[in-house]
Amino acid sequence: MVGLSAALMGSPIGAQTPARGATAPSPGASEAGPALAKPAPTLLAEAGASAVLSASSPDQLALVEILRRKGVVFYGAWWCGHCTHQKSLFGAEAAIKLPYVECDKDDPGRLRCQTAKIRAFPTWDYKGERREGVLEIEELKAWVGMLRGAPNRAAKGSQT
Repeated sequence: MVGLSAALMGSPIGAQTPARGATAPSPGASEAGPALAKPAPTLLAEAGASAVLSASSPDQLALVEILRRKGVVFYGAWWCGHCTHQKSLFGAEAAIKLPYVECDKDDPGRLRCQTAKIRAFPTWDYKGERREGVLEIEELKAWVGMLRGAPNRAAKGSQT
């Protein structure tokens, strides 16, 4: 397999170097009473990379359902800080529903990513078009046609 783009990760695919991320807030950070308390954030932790996730909005949940229905695939790795950040953009509930393929935890995942010729993380695939790097929610919506007339970022990765 080809190594990752230095601009994206700086580590070759299959490397075991954990990325650094945000840490969870300290317990008791909010002393507000039950009427004022917000839902507790969720910690997305993946071997050294972590992000505090807020609750998903209905918009984020709807986008994940559309991504799944349209066959979009998000390829990533457990140690990839950019992948953790990508998931965090969706909030807690939607992040676990993403059409995600883990490329570096087990042999079936590694084989699927090798077969798909994944070169960098995160990589998004939609109808054979590839985009490498973190995509903002609005970029994903435009790409899959949720936003008519919205600007559509040019593909950064190879097309298959």
